[in-house]
Amino acid sequence: MSLPKIQPYPLPTAAELPAGRVAWRPDPSRAALLVHDTQRYFLAPYQGAPVPEMTANIAALVAAARAHGVPVFYTAQPGHQEAADRGLLTEFWGPGIGAVIDTDPRAADIVADLAPEPDDTVLVKWRYSAFQRSTFGEQLAARGRDQLLITGVYAHIGCQATAVEAFMRDIRPFLVGDAVADFSRERHDQACEYVAQRCGAVTTTADALAALSAPVPAGAPR
Repeated sequence: MSLPKIQPYPLPTAAELPAGRVAWRPDPSRAALLVHDTQRYFLAPYQGAPVPEMTANIAALVAAARAHGVPVFYTAQPGHQEAADRGLLTEFWGPGIGAVIDTDPRAADIVADLAPEPDDTVLVKWRYSAFQRSTFGEQLAARGRDQLLITGVYAHIGCQATAVEAFMRDIRPFLVGDAVADFSRERHDQACEYVAQRCGAVTTTADALAALSAPVPAGAPR
């Protein structure tokens, strides 16, 4: 029930991402950025690519978001979880971070290259979706944000679940196809296809950076 070892695979290029059903574009006055589960525990199974490339892309997006007034949110599972809090996750994945936290006290840490800053928000993560058992939705609404750029791991689990729930809350999700990673390229592509066809838009780091850097009209909320 533990996480599998993940063999290297290349991130999809812009030409390899699926066509979508909507022509949405991120707007820095409406968007928030989510860095999903980039904890040492969740990245440890990777045997190389695509983690370095993904991390570099997320770091670029985080820097741009901070520079342009776009709120940055992180999710992070607690190192120790009571059985009642972990619930059915234990039956699918075992004790999770709790299985290694005693031998690796930093297992729950977000990796250093993506470390949150004081103005960022770290959400305690309890289920696949970042919205579950959190105030994420309320915080987005309070900031007038109805778009969500999703990055991190794992694409076909928590990232996809968060995109689906964002859609059901009328928040436009953007899965950044080369700023997420998964168990395999097949799973990665499946997540991109699902989001593109069922609940959101799939974009690239380059296009998201260009959108976040676009001038904001005078008087637009920030």
